[in-house]
Amino acid sequence: MATDRIETLLDEQRRFTPSDAFKAQAHVRDTSPHERARRDPEGYWADWAKQLEWSRPWDRVLEWKPPHAKWFLGGKLNASVNCLDRHVRAGKSGRVALIWEGEPPGEVRRITYGELHADVNKFANVLKGLGVKRGDRVAIYLPMVPEVAVAMLACARIGAVHTVVFGGFSAESLRDRINDAGAKILVTADGGYRRGAIVPLKQNVDEALADTPSIEHVVVLRRTGQTVTFKTGRDLWWTELMARAPKDCPPEAMDAEDPLYILYTSGTTGKPKGILHTTGGYLTHVYATTKWVFDLKESDVFWCTADVGWVTGHSYVVYGPLALGVTEVMYEGAPDHPGKDRFWSICAKHGVTVFYTAPTAIRAFMKWGTELPARHDLSRLRLLGTVGEPINPEAWMWYQEHIGGKRCPIVDTWWQTETGGIMITPLPGVTATKPGSTTVPFPGIEAVLLDGEGKEVKVGGGYLAIPKPWPGMLRTIWGDDERYQQVYWSKWKNKYFPGDGAKRDEDGYFWILGRVDDVLNVAGHRIGTMEVESALVDHSAVAEAAVVGRAHDLKGQALAAFVTLKEGRQGTDALREELKNHVSKKIGALAKPDDILFSADLPKTRSGKIMRRLLKDIAEGRALGDTTTLADPAVVAKLRDQYESQET
Repeated sequence: MATDRIETLLDEQRRFTPSDAFKAQAHVRDTSPHERARRDPEGYWADWAKQLEWSRPWDRVLEWKPPHAKWFLGGKLNASVNCLDRHVRAGKSGRVALIWEGEPPGEVRRITYGELHADVNKFANVLKGLGVKRGDRVAIYLPMVPEVAVAMLACARIGAVHTVVFGGFSAESLRDRINDAGAKILVTADGGYRRGAIVPLKQNVDEALADTPSIEHVVVLRRTGQTVTFKTGRDLWWTELMARAPKDCPPEAMDAEDPLYILYTSGTTGKPKGILHTTGGYLTHVYATTKWVFDLKESDVFWCTADVGWVTGHSYVVYGPLALGVTEVMYEGAPDHPGKDRFWSICAKHGVTVFYTAPTAIRAFMKWGTELPARHDLSRLRLLGTVGEPINPEAWMWYQEHIGGKRCPIVDTWWQTETGGIMITPLPGVTATKPGSTTVPFPGIEAVLLDGEGKEVKVGGGYLAIPKPWPGMLRTIWGDDERYQQVYWSKWKNKYFPGDGAKRDEDGYFWILGRVDDVLNVAGHRIGTMEVESALVDHSAVAEAAVVGRAHDLKGQALAAFVTLKEGRQGTDALREELKNHVSKKIGALAKPDDILFSADLPKTRSGKIMRRLLKDIAEGRALGDTTTLADPAVVAKLRDQYESQET
């Protein structure tokens, strides 16, 4: 038996059960919610929805006309009311909503629910004063500062649809998202901080807005104080607008199926997909999962380390925790600035009790050593979580021992931008966990494994599929419902295909294996290979490019690009760096290839299909040890012939 199979069997047999003390105070202490949800899924989700505030109750819980679902039909509510107003009315105005820490040490703001409510009302009036109406789109391109939550909730208050663009994306990526959404207003900052450097957000905005006809105004937050270019009539300072905005903004009564936000995610083509989430079902889903997965209570201090530019930040930094009324930490910067113990310093300083981060970060912490977390008092931590990609058992065990002190349950969660909220996860007071397994679906969610013919796999490997609708599911791809149906629903009839492979053990536990399409998971961020290939080919020196993922100790996957140059161009180290920077400019730094290998030709089948399996083997060192020989056409041809003979 192969060593990796032995290790897998050991991992499948190794179990960690919640302590009696944890179980005694947990929200969920037995499996009855799973049983209740199986018997009556609509009634189960309706019970969750009743915990929110509705201005009009729904007439029908679910309308399912595959592949389109509508939840809580006829019901009306407002997301900002559920995140703010109802807590203020309940006498919790003085409770701290956000503990914000800036990357420069010493910057801390504690913002109460009452203060956040006041700012959201005022900024909602700012947007209305700039002509934003119900259904209009507002783009948000901000660092991780409290104002990003203010802007999102202000949009929700007046019925505008927000689309948040990650501050690490380039001017071109920002431009493309603005144009696809048809955004009317852009909210940004002069800059942001990242590892001690200033990210030039306003400079990127000025470049992007050279070709964004829908934008009428730009609201600029003063964050770094650097000098920026201002266009008279278009650009306006956040502070000045807020100073003269009315203090009260009545909320719009939104239909449960009215759009809440659009968030762009990579696809297998060069064009990112605008994932559309609506109001009632999404808010129900993230409220439920925030409460039960993280077992959150009023005494907790919750920290989800995700940036709001990604869906994890939408669901578990803004909408879920604030709808629940908890206190949470928001941090602006990098985990290793100014020291590699910054996360643990923040946890100790603010008394974090529930901590949710990515396996990429955990692997980095492992590399940096156990002495760093040992310097800080992490005794208040009671629950840990992981998100964004599969976690290897070694990292899981390190996290449990050195961060959780061998006392904290770990909730390893699987979900996507498209699902809106957590789908497969332990419930910490009930589920016996296994290092590396996401365990079982959240109550009210169904998941199955299917083989290539669509037959269910009870034990073993297969394709992950979701056979029934769930409240937080995406409703469509913005402006392209045909693509929505093709991408997510064409593999099997009436079953959602998330694009991930998985296996299931004899206990019914799921082990996520990762993407099975041309979308890579780099440090928890989904990057389409076609996007990177398109950016490379855009360079004047490049004739053809192919991008594959290779294993990476920290990021999970790294990007390796194989590039064929145009006649007369030479593959130099200087050009290699130029191409990496070109991709960074076109898409953003997160898409910069780790490796660029120049090839005389790309190995292809006789039908012209690029042999990506061969390229992946080369990138990971399993074939062609000296990659410089790719410049020899004879070598490429020989490799192609060898692989074709293996395939036949």
